[in-house]
Amino acid sequence: MRALIACERSGIVRRAFAARGHDAWSCDLVPADDGSNRHYVGDARDLLDDRWDLLIVAHPPCTRLCNSGVRWLSVPPAGRTLDDMWRDLDDGAELFSAFWNAPIERICVENPVMHRHAKARIANYREPAQSVQPWQFGHGEVKRTCFWLKNLPPLAPTLIVPGREARVHRHTGWGQRGLDRARERSRFFPGIAAAMAEQWGDLDGLSPFQRELFEVPT
Repeated sequence: MRALIACERSGIVRRAFAARGHDAWSCDLVPADDGSNRHYVGDARDLLDDRWDLLIVAHPPCTRLCNSGVRWLSVPPAGRTLDDMWRDLDDGAELFSAFWNAPIERICVENPVMHRHAKARIANYREPAQSVQPWQFGHGEVKRTCFWLKNLPPLAPTLIVPGREARVHRHTGWGQRGLDRARERSRFFPGIAAAMAEQWGDLDGLSPFQRELFEVPT
């Protein structure tokens, strides 16, 4: 399977698919954290027509799309204007639309819960297929993530753990490794990436019964 992991600098999802033998590439506006040569630096939209089998958008810019930031569309933060906020919203919705409507058979776009203004701007919008938590995949943390899925079954939990903590939500400022809060919040969870690679990486090999069970179109 040729898989493009868009908006990923960490390489976590790319490595999960590569470990299972897939031709996986990541793409972001900055170089990969792991220095991999299987990483494009640039706008992922420029790659969408390159005959991929699977597109996973690991963490697209979502600040203006998500419910938690809708208040800024009425009262902008210091140093910004209302025009800035609505322009950012249009840009974010345009990016999401490009990924969601890409000419790729199987698509997963990750994003928080959206507000109504974002939904109205996304072409062919439909509600997310599922939401997942890191603690369902071996991480003792809380961070709800929604998946918009096209021709993919919802992920099944792999390892439910106790000791749930909102670590990322509490992360402030710069840590010991010099990682800012936004970068830390966008880092993907390896347990979820492994589940993606295991459960979505061999859909062509599913039996007709499994396809019906997972509601995967033939």
